[in-house]
Amino acid sequence: MTNVRRSGVSALLTSLRVGFENPLSRNLLKIMSRRIECNGRDVTILSESLRCLVERTGTCFIARFYSIFLRVFIEAGVAFFNGNRNDVWKALQDPAVRRGLALVFEGLGLYGVTVPQRLPAPFLVVWNFTNLCNLRCVHCYQNAEKKLSNELTLKEKLDVVDQLDRAGVAALALSGGEPTIHPHFLPIVRKASERGIYTAVATNGWMFADISFARKARRAGLRYVEVSIDSADPKKHDRFRGVDGSWERAVKGLRNAVKLGFSTAMAVTLTKLNVDEVNEILDLAEDLGVERVVFFNFIPVGRGEDIVNLDLNPEERERVLRRLYLESSRRSVDIISTAPQYSRVALQLSEGRSIIPTHFYCKGDPITAALAEFIGGCGAGRIYVALQPDGSVVPCVFMPIVVGNLRSEPFWKIWRKSPVLKTLRDRNKLTGGCSLCYFKYICGGCRARAYAYTGNIMGPDPGCINNLNAWRELSLRARNEITVCSPLSSLSEVG
Repeated sequence: MTNVRRSGVSALLTSLRVGFENPLSRNLLKIMSRRIECNGRDVTILSESLRCLVERTGTCFIARFYSIFLRVFIEAGVAFFNGNRNDVWKALQDPAVRRGLALVFEGLGLYGVTVPQRLPAPFLVVWNFTNLCNLRCVHCYQNAEKKLSNELTLKEKLDVVDQLDRAGVAALALSGGEPTIHPHFLPIVRKASERGIYTAVATNGWMFADISFARKARRAGLRYVEVSIDSADPKKHDRFRGVDGSWERAVKGLRNAVKLGFSTAMAVTLTKLNVDEVNEILDLAEDLGVERVVFFNFIPVGRGEDIVNLDLNPEERERVLRRLYLESSRRSVDIISTAPQYSRVALQLSEGRSIIPTHFYCKGDPITAALAEFIGGCGAGRIYVALQPDGSVVPCVFMPIVVGNLRSEPFWKIWRKSPVLKTLRDRNKLTGGCSLCYFKYICGGCRARAYAYTGNIMGPDPGCINNLNAWRELSLRARNEITVCSPLSSLSEVG
């Protein structure tokens, strides 16, 4: 073993994969995945035992008993992989971390070690909270503008939180439309956070420009604020977002979020309009003091179908992902991309020393390269899922395939039984270039892009340099079909 001290959480995740790849350990985890009544609460033995490790009060004998096994395993596993034990015990103080860890334990018990790892519930649920929006973004995947007549009532939304809590979901991100302008936003944040679910919001920042609102959100338990800013140029951003003054409000909203101590991120949708602005965008992020910048894949769904020719071609995407990785070594902000190829780019440029799975940031820890197949790549239907305003469940906010509705089916049943979600979890069902790729288990291609361009959720992701031929074939086919519309014409002038 190397003498380099690693992140305790990374060491623990690695030890889980090694330590529970045997029938005896799996049987123990299956027992601990059973539900019990503990002091009036319906919980799993695992989740209550993890809580017992850091909170000695209000628990039961069976949880205290099994917590002994967990403590021994955690201490031994972290020590064996030279992790920082203080990191682990500090992390376990967070209920959301315990929920996420319980999902990994339960997944190993139910399914064993799988590549990628199967879980009994998603780590993250992204909830398109409402179709109501105060901006008119030209790329909006949701076609958001007005509230829909069939959106969930407050009572139904509170029931959704109950269902996610019972399933063990670790994190809930409210999106839209614009969730912060809906009157149910704060009550749902409050209830989710009270249940120990990590609460986040993806917002245009308009409401957070009012620091009194930001304070209310903080008091309600909101922990993460991600504000969309698509250009360092206010005019270009406002044109893209459809409302004058939106850049100024977004910047002010992020400053307020940083000031109040939220975990913060700037979200950037990469297109031909801003791909040459990477330095300026990162400079702005550093000036604002945010923790990370998330560069989103553009997916031609919703209103995005009208501006499909603003999408990056594979060569452009490859260049910008390489640039982002190189910038990450010299910038004070973490730089992430939702393009699964970012994992592959990081691995190649670092000669195997660094890996950045799409949904987990594990910078600078060589041992986590082995975990990339365990947790990495496109997470749609695998480690996260999305909810629509009417309670419909879809694999991803960019993949409008309804696999169930919470008004008629429980969340856990949809997650575990849906044929579409089961297919997305099996990388052996990939087709085209993605099926043959050496990196399919750490990347797997963006399934939403594959669906948007090919109509096949397991088809090749035409945004990847390794699928360049697929992109060229699609471009040739579409050349005589795409009509340049007025929104696109006006945006082209900006770019």
